[in-house]
Amino acid sequence: MTQRYFGTDGIRGRVNKSPMTSETALRLAIAAARTFSPEGGRGVVIGRDTRRSGEMIEAALVAGLTSMGLRPVLLGVVPTPAVALMARETGAALGIMVSASHNKFQDNGLKLFSPEGIKFTDTVEAALEVAMGEAFTGEYAAPEAIGETSRMTGAASFYANRCLETLGEELDFSGLKIVLDCAHGAAFEVGPEAFRKLGADLTVIGNAPDGLNINAGFGSTSTGALKAAVLETEAHIGIAFDGDADRLIVVDETGEEIDGDQIMALIATQLHYTERLRGGGMVATVMSNMGLGEYLKSLGLKLARTKVGDRYVGEHMRQHGFNLGGEQSGHIILSDVSTTGDGLLAALQVLKTVSQSGEPVSKLTHVFDPAPQELVNIRFTGTNPMETERVRAALQEAETYLGERGRMVVRKSGTEPLIRVMSEALEEDRMKTALNMVVDAVSAES
Repeated sequence: MTQRYFGTDGIRGRVNKSPMTSETALRLAIAAARTFSPEGGRGVVIGRDTRRSGEMIEAALVAGLTSMGLRPVLLGVVPTPAVALMARETGAALGIMVSASHNKFQDNGLKLFSPEGIKFTDTVEAALEVAMGEAFTGEYAAPEAIGETSRMTGAASFYANRCLETLGEELDFSGLKIVLDCAHGAAFEVGPEAFRKLGADLTVIGNAPDGLNINAGFGSTSTGALKAAVLETEAHIGIAFDGDADRLIVVDETGEEIDGDQIMALIATQLHYTERLRGGGMVATVMSNMGLGEYLKSLGLKLARTKVGDRYVGEHMRQHGFNLGGEQSGHIILSDVSTTGDGLLAALQVLKTVSQSGEPVSKLTHVFDPAPQELVNIRFTGTNPMETERVRAALQEAETYLGERGRMVVRKSGTEPLIRVMSEALEEDRMKTALNMVVDAVSAES
């Protein structure tokens, strides 16, 4: 069944256009109530990022949930992993995050978490799709059973303290000069709060949200300001979150951006040598570099791959006993603590390693030599280019050309009208030739 609402990571789109409307949020709230708490009476934790449209979407969720006898608990502006945590801690029927992650303010989205703080499977989302279509039929709560709404203060600080506890022994980060970019997003208060508790010499940017500037020139997908600030302040490291702080990007002392695969390799190495890595390796998506797999193999470890989306990574981790996984884009799951991608938690693990090693970040984070890889995003209108014969033929030709020396990953984004074309090979010329084969075909059909 083709899903009308759900994509790679929940529901996402341009605000006030299908599917990201208040009506969608209302339908989702009613459908979720009937699916997960048909008797009513239970709490539902709701968080949001700093977008202007967040309160509008939140209000629609509240209307739907209370009409079904559930009790919305509003967390306010918090990172996505805080919603997952509070769903677990409070015994809620579910958790809902209102955010479009790294997208600009014009977009918004809805991410759902189970009482265990886990993103729902495709099967559950398909069932919700059906229930959303029938949301405005059927019974609602009796007038006396309409749910009450409450606000929970301190959820962000509770989450930050839980992350800080993972550092174990007392650590002094006062020798570290750090630049933190909060993307004018959900971590604009809690991120600096956590770092300052560790005594870091901290410079904060991207921490003045106005409802319209989230991810605008700041954050994990726009690191120019972070790189400049690192060089200007002569910082040891720069860290950028995205709009809902479920991912991070690291910039070294030279102003170079560090690939997420290198960060995962760094954390995997530390967990392996301290005998805390479970599952015999780690989990990443098809987008992660071949070099990561070769490096792990040299340590006697394995790299399991999933399709794109940190929920698929998390699902594979739970099924096969891994405690580390993530995406090249910076979503990193440390499942001994968190159930979803967590920018703050991952950042603290990196900072701990930096603090203890005494090595420059540029050296410390060059864990393996990556295979030449390039990703091209092509925006399209109308028909999905991947469904055309021209693109199919080009992809087959490219894969034949690469053979065992490389690979192609071509997919439609689940959050934007983009075709993502990734080419990778042991030789750069081979990688680029295969990339151009497919990019030319997709561009011609877009």
